[in-house]
Amino acid sequence: MFTGIVQTRLPVAGLERKEDFATFTFEFPEKLSAGLQIGASVAINGTCLTVRTLEQGRVSFDAIGQTLKVTNLGDLQPGSIVNIERAARFGDEIGGHVLSGHIMDQVAVLAVEDSANNRVVWMERPAHLSPYLLDKGYVALNGCSLTIAEVTDDRFCVHLIPETRDVTTFGMVQVGDRINVEVDAQTQAVVETVRRLLADPQMSALLSR
Repeated sequence: MFTGIVQTRLPVAGLERKEDFATFTFEFPEKLSAGLQIGASVAINGTCLTVRTLEQGRVSFDAIGQTLKVTNLGDLQPGSIVNIERAARFGDEIGGHVLSGHIMDQVAVLAVEDSANNRVVWMERPAHLSPYLLDKGYVALNGCSLTIAEVTDDRFCVHLIPETRDVTTFGMVQVGDRINVEVDAQTQAVVETVRRLLADPQMSALLSR
């Protein structure tokens, strides 16, 4: 489980690709690697991966073909910058919202608007995700827990404070970048429940009275 509060951003220090498979290596700072163990879960751009090797702060993770296809990890190169979050522990403060680290899809950045103390990022709102991307709703983008500021039929935006810009990769995001999306689980549950109820003729008739 994760909270969407990104702890740092790091470059890919090593990358080994095979058919439908990749191993990513990062140099974790001492504070981030403290207590980390092989088999632990870490979110890389919001994608839950498992620590494969750990040696003096050099940490590696494997990603299978499906993960590389669904997420933007498939586009990473040595030196690419990613968001990092260690798994939450019992008793930790939940500063964002509860995340699983299971990415549903990617969306493209359509526009970036900068001002002195704010950055607005507009992204596409594909039809299959639009029921879950709601005005003032939660969403996880590249592992960051964010609140949707505005939606239209085909796009949505988030507003980023300086802290988010400085700590996460959103300070460097550009038009055309592909962003990992994990919708809020509670929103998804409510939407799917209502859909099932409305699909039931008897229930639909009761609700329409």
